[in-house]
Amino acid sequence: ALLATAMLLALTGCQPASQRASGRVFPLPRQHPDDALAVVTRPGGEGLQIWIDPDTRIPGVCQPRWNPDAARLSGGDGPLPRATGRAPRSEFYAAMARGEVRWHLRRLVASVCRRVAPGRVFRWSEPPRSAAEFRPPPLVKLEERHLLSHPNAIRRAEKRLLGQPLTPEDWIDRELPAEPPGP
Repeated sequence: ALLATAMLLALTGCQPASQRASGRVFPLPRQHPDDALAVVTRPGGEGLQIWIDPDTRIPGVCQPRWNPDAARLSGGDGPLPRATGRAPRSEFYAAMARGEVRWHLRRLVASVCRRVAPGRVFRWSEPPRSAAEFRPPPLVKLEERHLLSHPNAIRRAEKRLLGQPLTPEDWIDRELPAEPPGP
């Protein structure tokens, strides 16, 4: 009975290589050699391409900016891996549970920080491992004056289109005074 159980476990526990993920982890460049990491998480060489973005909002510090919206990796076990869409966040969080992935990410983020912010201190922060741990970076507050073109720039463009001569006042682009809040 013991031999039969062992045989049954051995036969059901084995999968052909084509039906299991290889688990490979390797740098896969986006624009530079160190700005993305490929992680094979599915059979057939599919997985994630995790983008590495530095966060330099804190003066003198460069640290990782985590984005759980990784690209879908195709061909990760072959000679031409490529990104082909977007992977689910749950797969990103599952990959972050692997120590090997975090180790590679730490090396690559440090490399990116040395390249883009050489005078700053590198500070590692652990990647989020669940949706509850993910904190998106705060958005920059844009005011109306940031979104609209300066009235003199619009006037210059209109005059050029109409073939009218420009005056010296058309070239003045001072900061507009802030409007008082409405009633």
